[in-house]
Amino acid sequence: MEAGSNALFTRYSDKDLEEFKSLILSKIEIARGELETLSSSLGTTNPNGTDDTGSAYSQLEDGSATLEKESVHQLAARQRKFIEQLEAALVRIANKTYGICRETGQLIAKERLMAVPHTTLSIQAKLRQSQ
Repeated sequence: MEAGSNALFTRYSDKDLEEFKSLILSKIEIARGELETLSSSLGTTNPNGTDDTGSAYSQLEDGSATLEKESVHQLAARQRKFIEQLEAALVRIANKTYGICRETGQLIAKERLMAVPHTTLSIQAKLRQSQ
């Protein structure tokens, strides 16, 4: 860690920021792959169609398919949001503000950033927020 121009302001070193950037880029790549899989599953039809079955069974199957499709839409939306948060973290890395808690101004623990690289809160600030 190195001190910035202000003695009270600290940040992660450029080497640390590069390490976080690599981690985030790999997570973005994985997340985009998962999003693509989710999106493509929305475009496919049920291979076990209900065309030749009774209407009551068909309605149950259609309802189940609708519920599943809504679930996949929600997962895709969450995945898009996750990607946006990771991309925002890359901007913070470029600005050299990555890893600084937006509540306390202190450095977020490296272990937390490795586990949740898009976080903007230290664990202490997160715990206070959830109380």
